Amino acid sequence: MAKKPWPVMVGEYTSLAFLLPATALIGYVLGYLLDKEFETSWLQIAGVIVGIVAGFVQLIRQLMRDTRDDQ
Repeated sequence: MAKKPWPVMVGEYTSLAFLLPATALIGYVLGYLLDKEFETSWLQIAGVIVGIVAGFVQLIRQLMRDTRDDQ
């Protein structure tokens, strides 16, 4: 498979730089809204953790895809 041009690689990794904090923020917001709805106080933390995990899963998928393409 042909190697990707460097601007494409820069764009993909730059999007990951925005994806990681965005997933954590989305998890926090959803947890906050669920906390308000169910009158709890722990769903914010659970939402942030799930958001961070989702961001890292996407990071690992991207890295695995790029290392597989290089071989």
